[in-house]
Amino acid sequence: MSDPAGSQEPPREMPDGHVHRFQRTELYRRLHAHPVLAVVTKAVVTVVGAAVLGIGIIMLVTPGPAFVLIPVGLAILAMEWAWARRLLVHARQAAERARDRAMAMDPAARRRRLVLAGLGLLCVVAAGVTLALWFHATVMS
Repeated sequence: MSDPAGSQEPPREMPDGHVHRFQRTELYRRLHAHPVLAVVTKAVVTVVGAAVLGIGIIMLVTPGPAFVLIPVGLAILAMEWAWARRLLVHARQAAERARDRAMAMDPAARRRRLVLAGLGLLCVVAAGVTLALWFHATVMS
């Protein structure tokens, strides 16, 4: 009996010759051993990755961990799509540049920015609580 994964085409390479780690695993070979299973796998990965990425993008303007979900969504999509792998590489490089700029910043300036951000957050929370109390006092009574 022959191994169906043995007839599998080799992992796709990115233009720079890089092969995604997931494409070298046994799980990837099994999920892509049959053409129908490969299409179903690609569809599921696409739907889940797009959902996580979409929620992350929505969280850019709403409360939530957008800067966590966007790379997670791209990583899920990168299992099947080369364009997502390229975007993920660019996102990693941008995060490294931002980290380097933050680390190179004067510690006093960094503390000042953190304090101002904390005060801004405190003001937003105080305004929300004040509006909620005002609404409750005027509308609900």
